[in-house]
Amino acid sequence: MPLPFLTADRVFEAADDVPLPHDDRDRWRRPYRPGPWRVGVAALALLLASFVLFAAVIIAATAELTSAAVVFGLALLVIAAALRLLRMGVWVSARGLRHVGFLTTRTASWEQVVSVRTVQQPVRWLGLPRTVQGQALLLGRQGGGAAGPVPLMTTHDADFLGRAEAFDRAADSVEAWAEEYGPR
Repeated sequence: MPLPFLTADRVFEAADDVPLPHDDRDRWRRPYRPGPWRVGVAALALLLASFVLFAAVIIAATAELTSAAVVFGLALLVIAAALRLLRMGVWVSARGLRHVGFLTTRTASWEQVVSVRTVQQPVRWLGLPRTVQGQALLLGRQGGGAAGPVPLMTTHDADFLGRAEAFDRAADSVEAWAEEYGPR
């Protein structure tokens, strides 16, 4: 019984170049994977939240329910912070470019984007006030004001610290999206 789908000698059809059904360009997507620093901190926060939830159950069984509710609320706050931490980064779609921070989200349509470029400059190390020499992907917007270009991601943030090749691939991907969908 021949199994043509398992053999390497079959002829590839022209339909192989058709985009996959889940390749929807209108959905917001992050063109890179979250980095190990970001995932590690979020995992530790979720581990802490599990201990706080366990404490809330113990408090509910042995003490007042209002105390348990306060501790449960604290656990939910830690879980929400961990999930938001995982959501942070640069997201792209056919509609525009979105920069998700911990507390803010800024969206720019492709018509507003003037430039997306990688530059060598001092960048913040893991978002802390200390700066080191690195690369940053800058977003230039129409009407950007005196603030100048906004750094979208850097080689020393939680996604790319110690992963220069991953930063280059991600920056190239965002620049390709900007070139494809940006104003002509």
